[in-house]
Amino acid sequence: MRARLIAVALAALAGAGAAAQSVPQQSRAPLGAAIRDALIDTPGLLAPLTGDAPAPADLYADEIARDLALLDRLGPRLFDDAQPGLGPAGAPTRIAFFTRTNCPGCARAEAELRDLAHRLGVRVAVFDIEAEAGLARALGLDMAPSYVLPDRLVRGAMPAPVLERYLRE
Repeated sequence: MRARLIAVALAALAGAGAAAQSVPQQSRAPLGAAIRDALIDTPGLLAPLTGDAPAPADLYADEIARDLALLDRLGPRLFDDAQPGLGPAGAPTRIAFFTRTNCPGCARAEAELRDLAHRLGVRVAVFDIEAEAGLARALGLDMAPSYVLPDRLVRGAMPAPVLERYLRE
């Protein structure tokens, strides 16, 4: 918020031109001091002007790291080739699919996954989200259909072309 106020103040000062001459000196001095203090306290505000802009922070880095650690821990259960599923027998299990009984979106997603699994030669482990409530809860899955790949969680319906891209990576 402070950075936004400073940016607005700087823009106002820059754009004021001749109008700035009509601002009483007693008003400009405190504003100038506040801007100076803010720039000293937060030198990164000038980075876009100097070309020294830091790389943007990855706001989801911690969440991604937690998900990957969870997938690493639960992977043997999720991608167990003995788990009932879709796709050619003996193919590697590359995706865990969480479904629910009487879920119209789940039926469509399952049909798309069945076709995709056969075309790509992979297995899809199928889990009932209610019967496997503990596993679903551990993964943070609260809706069906949902998909789990070795490197990501996809909550909610996903178009088959997107899933295909994920599986081809």
